[in-house]
Amino acid sequence: MKNAPGSGFPVKQPFGKLPFLTPGESLLLRLLMIPVFFFVRARGVEHLRDRTGPLIFACNHNNSIESVLVPAFLTYHCGGRKISFVVDWMFGKIPFAGSLLELTDPMYVYHKRSTSRFLEAARPRELPSKDAVSRCCERLMSGRRIGLFPEGKRNRDPFRLLPGKTGVGHIALRSGVPVVPVGIDYAVRRKKAKIPVFGRIVLSIGEPICFDNLARLYRASGECSASVARAERHRLAARATERIMRALSGLCGKSCDPRDSTVSEEKENCSGNKKIREEPCPV
Repeated sequence: MKNAPGSGFPVKQPFGKLPFLTPGESLLLRLLMIPVFFFVRARGVEHLRDRTGPLIFACNHNNSIESVLVPAFLTYHCGGRKISFVVDWMFGKIPFAGSLLELTDPMYVYHKRSTSRFLEAARPRELPSKDAVSRCCERLMSGRRIGLFPEGKRNRDPFRLLPGKTGVGHIALRSGVPVVPVGIDYAVRRKKAKIPVFGRIVLSIGEPICFDNLARLYRASGECSASVARAERHRLAARATERIMRALSGLCGKSCDPRDSTVSEEKENCSGNKKIREEPCPV
């Protein structure tokens, strides 16, 4: 599959095979690829090809439209393998948009309240018994793929990323699954220093990041007392999150300053040493 000169965007977009989708799902994804073809340019697509098994996609987040176009692009270039993005529950209740989301098998989180009375009235009465990190890990362990926006919300600052939430670090270390950083940028951000409501998206897909050493330390922390293990796991998750956010920074063009994160702390570690210095991370 050849790329258009200078664009990094595969030319034969609408005609690839989608063996992991039903005929109806394939048709819908191909229809979504029509606006993607005109409004998304990408490089690093080779990091998606020929990869089997679970993956974690971590993206920065600027506006609403990318919440539809970017998952469609990634799903298509993964041969139709569904990517369960972690999204706020209220988006699943929006007419038509909610139906599109359901096709991706999303994972909803329920900690936010909707500003719409209509949507708030539709909030599910029975919530999942397990936290979002545990549910993500279960999906990954079953061989599925998930997508996350570590910033936690839309960020319209054209120059700086928001501090990353450590949930992505906990998921990566608990599951041992590689993280694919996906930088989302806009041509207008580079020219006019602003985030558009709608505009041409520039995607930069990085190489998968593995956390084998940190994951081993994360699992080994279970041998400690509960309080020490909890502190050690948070420290390790923060380190993984910092690495992910730095990768996103290099891909999307926004800065990521670790000084924006939680200040350094000293905590007892698992090896029995009295104190270790907590590294500054975007948490």
